[in-house]
Amino acid sequence: MSDGQIVVSGLTKQYKKVRAVDNLSFTVEPGRVTGFLGPNGAGKTTTLRMVLNLVTPTAGTATIGGQRYADLSDPLQTVGAILEASAAHKGRTGRNHLRVVCAAAGLPHSRADEVLELVGLTPAAKRKFKGYSLGMRQRLGIAAAMLGDPRVLILDEPANGLDPEGIRWMRGLLRGLASEGRTVLVSSHLLSEMELLADDVVIIAAGRLVRQGTVDEVVGSMSTEARVRVRTPGAEALGAELKQAGATVTAGTEGELLVTGVDAPAVGAAALRTNVELHELVTERPDLEHVFLELTQGKATIR
Repeated sequence: MSDGQIVVSGLTKQYKKVRAVDNLSFTVEPGRVTGFLGPNGAGKTTTLRMVLNLVTPTAGTATIGGQRYADLSDPLQTVGAILEASAAHKGRTGRNHLRVVCAAAGLPHSRADEVLELVGLTPAAKRKFKGYSLGMRQRLGIAAAMLGDPRVLILDEPANGLDPEGIRWMRGLLRGLASEGRTVLVSSHLLSEMELLADDVVIIAAGRLVRQGTVDEVVGSMSTEARVRVRTPGAEALGAELKQAGATVTAGTEGELLVTGVDAPAVGAAALRTNVELHELVTERPDLEHVFLELTQGKATIR
């Protein structure tokens, strides 16, 4: 068992008539950022709570480095987690909040300043928590999660409240932590950001796994064919030539041609044969958002 590997096996959670998580199995590998994706109500937060022993599974297991969270001898040094924006005493400064956590965990007070520096909150260390924005509270939560220098980081919607600069900062931080060999599991609804951030994705819907793999594998596994978008004043002539070559050609909403069945070089060759001028020639491929919506369409309701 890899140190820091998260293994979810047959995990199920039944709440009376509602099955929030349904026989869910997946793995999260060290040294990689894994995006945990699903529609609202898909069971993501319930799954993370079961991994962290905050909710008892109806069936199945979740282990970190081969052990249940409850059995870890040093949980703070093994796992750092954020399941919501950081909560702290409103009258306590960010630094003092972290020092309280350090004292409870038997860590040196100096660790508070180290993690404040890590998350870019050193200038706000002496400000009281009640004056922190939601984005600052998210950073403080990450700082608290990193106090024990954990091998595993589990974050539920950590980008909530962050502005674009903050999201870019978080991307760099999490990728840097993964490059050190740590396991990083992040749930998020920001699909375009996940495509930039994640190495792997786990997609669930209605508490069930619908797809797992690298981002490229998941996007490439869809039946959706890449299409070529072409803009030309000679659309009619080019369209006829492409259809004769076996392509499927449809007109776009802004006068462009949308072509499937041939690639961009073939479209360019057809334009040369028909002596038409090209103003645009772009290959459009499915992105993670497109794939996510196709995989989860009609499955957002919990069973």
